[in-house]
Amino acid sequence: MHLPVTGQPKPQRTYCNPMNLDYGYTPIPHFTEAGKHRATADPVIVMYKGDYYLFSTNQWGYWWSNNLYNWNFVSKSFLKPHHKVYDDLCAPAVFVLGDTLLVFGSTHEKNFPLWMSTNPKANQWKEAVEPFQVGAWDPAFFLDDDNRLYLYWGSSNVYPMYGIEINRKTFEPIGEKKEMIGLNHERFGWQRFGEYLDNTFLDPFMEGAWMDKHNGKYYLQYGAPGTEFSGYADGVQVGDSPLGPFKPQAHNPFAYKPGGFERGAGHGNSFKDKWNNWWHVSTLVIAVKNNFERRLGVWPAGFDKDGVLYCNTTFGDYPHYLPNGPADHLKSRFTGWMLLNYNKPVTVSSTLAAYAPNYAVDESIKTYWSAATGNKGEWIQTDLGQPSTVNAIQLNYADQDVTFLGKQTNIYHQYKLYSSLDGKTWKVLVDKSQNKTDVPHDYIELDKPVQARYLKLENLHMPTGKFAISGFRVFGSGNGKKPQAVKDLTILRTEKDKRSAWIKWSQVSDAYAYNLYTGVSPDKLYNCIMVHGGGEYYFKGMDKEQPYYFQIEAINENGVSERTKVIESK
Repeated sequence: MHLPVTGQPKPQRTYCNPMNLDYGYTPIPHFTEAGKHRATADPVIVMYKGDYYLFSTNQWGYWWSNNLYNWNFVSKSFLKPHHKVYDDLCAPAVFVLGDTLLVFGSTHEKNFPLWMSTNPKANQWKEAVEPFQVGAWDPAFFLDDDNRLYLYWGSSNVYPMYGIEINRKTFEPIGEKKEMIGLNHERFGWQRFGEYLDNTFLDPFMEGAWMDKHNGKYYLQYGAPGTEFSGYADGVQVGDSPLGPFKPQAHNPFAYKPGGFERGAGHGNSFKDKWNNWWHVSTLVIAVKNNFERRLGVWPAGFDKDGVLYCNTTFGDYPHYLPNGPADHLKSRFTGWMLLNYNKPVTVSSTLAAYAPNYAVDESIKTYWSAATGNKGEWIQTDLGQPSTVNAIQLNYADQDVTFLGKQTNIYHQYKLYSSLDGKTWKVLVDKSQNKTDVPHDYIELDKPVQARYLKLENLHMPTGKFAISGFRVFGSGNGKKPQAVKDLTILRTEKDKRSAWIKWSQVSDAYAYNLYTGVSPDKLYNCIMVHGGGEYYFKGMDKEQPYYFQIEAINENGVSERTKVIESK
């Protein structure tokens, strides 16, 4: 039987990556030979008149928000009739100049306008310059505090990143472009191209410029080595002037997430919230139906007391607290709500071909279960194994047999979510039978925690295609003991290639995953890699000229263990 749950909803306190945006579908036909799918990347968030504005690749518009959680889409094509391309604002540059928001899309030609608006909520735009006289792919503008304006760009595995000063009144370039920075994958292991950092079939790419200034220093940020891979990350070089010279920060990459449910943290931008806390938004990788199938994620970031730029991606795809005031982002914003159903038993209404049920709980966004249809009444049920405290649920829909090309603005998901302690008596936990919004990565923070062992998701309406789920993720506490500390952490750093190490540890019997922390200083272990289901990790992302430091903790449904002592590897 089904019993209703009543009560007034509480304000949203938390969020969970990937960002739950109404992502458009790729508009590029030859990108869909393995199936039509959602895709965006290369995000920029800026604050304008007290609200956040988010632009990203090929969305035929942009979003605004007042809280970094509820995003409102504004439909807008920035192409003109003479632009015979699919790339409507590919990897856009966005910046605020006085009382004006300005936007510029990637182009290799001098044929694209610089758009301006003083009322972007109302979709009021006009050309500031038509056309802008710099052809720039992956562009980024930077307004210095002396009111001088600069442009940076580059997306290549051959050419470096470039920079030039721009006249802030006429938007004409001043002088000639200058080379800023390049990659050095012979020294920096993380810059090697490929899923396994072995430069498979291509040399690494440098792309996605962004500039910030902090305490008189200039932080030129960039994405590398390739947007298709788990190790896609943002690096940074630091200089004393906006056009260099620049030197790599010792802590690199600074935005890095090669493990967990959703991987990648490259090509994005750093920005401040309403309380002057730093955040970083970046590109997440799927790359199943096409290399450029991607999503977006947002992470706490900042500068430490020594001026080191960092980005905190630890538990980066678990629930985190939204900003609500001044904060120290070196301290975790993770709620402590653990994943309760990793690789636990799953039952379903039907299964399409090889898209097996447990792909919905294997903590990989690349794999998914699909029902045989997209019909009302298809369902999936997850067993937590024991009664547990449930605080939140994330529902990640997958694209199976979808029919759309390009941005859709009138589609929606509808479903009901049930909970049960015994698998027989059910109550409605979430009722979205009247929902009219597109929620491909819907995240539900419950008004109050519930005790449950089973959760069941029943489809009522899909926007298109089959009812398919890449992640039915349940968060809370298993009401048991945290795992024991890890023993025997061993770092075997390759003698002939100091960029790489074989890292081993003794597995903890009641742990489902491990957080491996690393950094170039024992007190700055700013990067974290989540490893599931094993006692080893091949880490190939090191600077061969620096010592590295490591620490590890075990994870289960009840929490995390004590961390091991820090180990140095020279």
